[in-house]
Amino acid sequence: MAKNYLTKERYEELKKELDELRLGGRQSVGERLRHAKELGDLSENAEYQAVREEQGLLEKRIADLEDLLENSSLIDKAGGGETVKVGSNVDLKKNGTETVSYTLVGSNEADPTKGLISNASPLGKALLGKRVGDLVAISAPKGEMKYTILKIK
Repeated sequence: MAKNYLTKERYEELKKELDELRLGGRQSVGERLRHAKELGDLSENAEYQAVREEQGLLEKRIADLEDLLENSSLIDKAGGGETVKVGSNVDLKKNGTETVSYTLVGSNEADPTKGLISNASPLGKALLGKRVGDLVAISAPKGEMKYTILKIK
């Protein structure tokens, strides 16, 4: 199983969501289940069936969040360093012309439009462990892409 990486901020967001689901979400579904049971025959009670399905989805989300939080490592944003690691911000020269900047994060936080790339993405994997001046080449749908590492922050 791949290791999950989370920033402290994302970890706190997910923990808050989990707490809200455990308390408010379960309470709300419980109240709706009690109300639906009062309506009579459960085998033909569409409202009861819908709430039971919602309860299943709620419990799955809770279990997924618990697993994610339990099996995650927090990203150290100490910055710098000689090699690229999860949490590094990297300035790159793309195909010898354009300069781009990316931060390596876990797959749960990746958002390339914001400059956040997953450590599990092709570029993220290729950058890990590299140093300033190293050339990284990856295969992309548009052809081979070459990146030169300019700076590790």
